Amino acid sequence: MRAGRRTPAKALSGVLAVAVALAIAACGTPVAEPNSSAGPSASGLSGELTIFAAASLTASFTELAADFHAENPGVTVRPISFDGSSTLATQLNEGAPADVFASADLANMDRVSALIDGPPTLFASNVLQIAVQPGNPLGISRLSDLAIPGRQVVLCAPEVPCGAAARKLLQFDGVTLTPASEEQNVSAVLTKVKLREADAGLVYITDVMAAAGAVDGVAIAGADRAFNAYPIAALKSSANPDAATAFIAYVVSPKGQAILAKYGFAKP
Repeated sequence: MRAGRRTPAKALSGVLAVAVALAIAACGTPVAEPNSSAGPSASGLSGELTIFAAASLTASFTELAADFHAENPGVTVRPISFDGSSTLATQLNEGAPADVFASADLANMDRVSALIDGPPTLFASNVLQIAVQPGNPLGISRLSDLAIPGRQVVLCAPEVPCGAAARKLLQFDGVTLTPASEEQNVSAVLTKVKLREADAGLVYITDVMAAAGAVDGVAIAGADRAFNAYPIAALKSSANPDAATAFIAYVVSPKGQAILAKYGFAKP
């Protein structure tokens, strides 16, 4: 499906483990280590559950929520609010009600640190690829190819996790380009490429996998230099704290991690 080679998962996992530790140390919000042996208890759980999640989690969290409900039929999971992590953090700070927040980076979780119930838990990690038209007609093979005059390249906005990661990689490689547009979430970037409104866009490897056939993905050498660690936390104002805690436990459980891996996410 994709042009270029994807970094082997085993090798990438080792690099990510070291980088996650550095990212946590640099972040203002303490982060709890995931307890993969914990699992949600269906006993006594009921009511509604409201989840805010990064746009890159759309496919995986849709399945996670469905499976969680199947195991806890007393809990009704409301339609998940998927958007850029920065947009969701702003909404939460403005008082939007939610039980769980899953961000695509630590920085936006840190923005709501006063609202979350205890330290967040890392549950996944992700890296960027170059999304191109099927068959890669322009022969794009590296980041510097995006700066060729006339190329229409779309990025996430700088405050969005995928945009921050994209700019880090471009800076690392000494590539300067002016994007055709800057989108508020990674799904919007992918849509521009899928609709042929852009020649290429920087999105997560998980988004390329989810759009199999509609776009191809070009692996970026050293993409793990700007990987994203995904934290999840319950909100202090949660109307259903027991269900929120149980859902988070499900996400970091072996079942939850298997679902995330299926969609291309690496371990935290």
